[in-house]
Amino acid sequence: MAMSAYALAVLIIVFFLTSVVGVVTGSNSLIAVPVMFQFGIDPRVAVATNMFALVFMSVGGTIPFLRQGKIEFRKISPLVIITIIGSALGAAIVGLITGEAIKLIVSVAMISVVIFTLVKRRSGVEKTQTVSFNSKILTFVLTFLLGIYGGLYSGGYVTILTATLVAFFGMTYSEAVANTKLINVFSSLIATIVFMWQGLVDYKLGLILGVTMFLGAYAGAHFVTKLNEIWIRRIFVSAVLLLAVKTLWDFV
Repeated sequence: MAMSAYALAVLIIVFFLTSVVGVVTGSNSLIAVPVMFQFGIDPRVAVATNMFALVFMSVGGTIPFLRQGKIEFRKISPLVIITIIGSALGAAIVGLITGEAIKLIVSVAMISVVIFTLVKRRSGVEKTQTVSFNSKILTFVLTFLLGIYGGLYSGGYVTILTATLVAFFGMTYSEAVANTKLINVFSSLIATIVFMWQGLVDYKLGLILGVTMFLGAYAGAHFVTKLNEIWIRRIFVSAVLLLAVKTLWDFV
């Protein structure tokens, strides 16, 4: 019982802190889910319960941006539809991809994001007024593929989606951070419904961690709305670089 109380306390602290920072960076699951593994939680249950809690986090992170009028509903509505389809597919095939493959995919994607943000230094700092047709199509394709991965595991999903919206969809970092929060509400929700149908969600633990993540994300998003684009970019790049190194180290 003492170990159980200790494990729960550690999980609450980890989930709260990763939610505060994860509003900008995403990638909460790269840290939170392995911690769940350490306490003997079945991998599939850990992924499903984390996804359940992510719904709360996404809602908590979206509210401050909604109040600031940062969500571009018309622009991202096609992305939401694509994400719902992709995430449902990803959740349905969970367990078919090995943990090693996931780590390699995430490592490569994270490093690519870091290289892009360092090379394209002005991208995401200044708003792009026009987005080409080819860039839109590429954004739709990547959003679908990321939706599959987001429903499957979610670790690094929002990070790479944020970079995609900056690179190809003409958004600044603050806009991408805000809009990916709303997209992730649908991604985590549809995946959670599939996991619930499969009977994989630990509801008691999920509710505790969900409330924790909601509070952490709300606090983090409230802070982010006060930052300028340069600082958001700095936080994003620094965190993604550290996560890329961590994920690559885990893989090696």
